[in-house]
Amino acid sequence: MASDKEFDVSMSEEEWRRKLTPEQYQVLRKHGTERAGSSPLDHQYEPGKYYCAGCGAQLFESDAKFNSGSGWPSFYQPMDGAVETSTDRSFFMVRTEVHCQKCGGHLGHVFDDGPKPTGLRYCMNGCALDFKPAEEEK
Repeated sequence: MASDKEFDVSMSEEEWRRKLTPEQYQVLRKHGTERAGSSPLDHQYEPGKYYCAGCGAQLFESDAKFNSGSGWPSFYQPMDGAVETSTDRSFFMVRTEVHCQKCGGHLGHVFDDGPKPTGLRYCMNGCALDFKPAEEEK
């Protein structure tokens, strides 16, 4: 939903509503934001990977996660080719929106106040992500 682009994973709005929880639908499909501090993934630091809750695409490695103190899960870089960005001009400000490359679902925003090596903070909505521990990946 970042644009009129066609994505690899595409569903009707009704199909998305059936697949997602109301909160996930509001965030992923309507560009909403979950309440700060509401996601247990903000405090998740065990090894594993983070996936799009909409389509299951791999997005972030746990090695790139850090505690930003923002109240949302934060990463300094996504996996190669996992996300795309667009300009978000809502709420009388200009921000860079981050969305899933496979389904276009809204994940959050990226800011330039993150740690090395990238200096970026991918501030993600936890309800837009699924976490799988490394031992489940094997």
